[in-house]
Amino acid sequence: MAKVMVVFWSGSGNTEKMAEAVAKGAKDKGAEVECKNVSGASVDELAGFDAVAFGSPAMGAEVIEEGEMEPFFSSALPKLAGKKVAVFGSYDWGDGEWLRTWEDRVKTGGADLAGSVKAHLEPDVAALAECSALGAKLAG
Repeated sequence: MAKVMVVFWSGSGNTEKMAEAVAKGAKDKGAEVECKNVSGASVDELAGFDAVAFGSPAMGAEVIEEGEMEPFFSSALPKLAGKKVAVFGSYDWGDGEWLRTWEDRVKTGGADLAGSVKAHLEPDVAALAECSALGAKLAG
């Protein structure tokens, strides 16, 4: 059985809804799943998981949340080599550049990018279905 960790930061609840859908997709596929707000997660605990999904909305000039998620992800990145990793989040402006940059960081860090999902503002049914499918892919 695969073990999947979903770590997210959410200001308005949109990214949290996406995180819950990723976690549900992985659970439905038979994975053991932990879904945590980044404030309650530890970089060291990621070692015990086969796959990790990170969620953050676009902030500022299309970057991931800088107070908690960015430092957490930067610390985690060297420990993700060889793991399946996914990224997801919501945005209000721009075209999703923050997610493309995040994908590139995952790939250049040596992790196996399993995919990504972005949602404009509140995730709709289609975006939540994509998140669920992403969770299933992490579990498979």
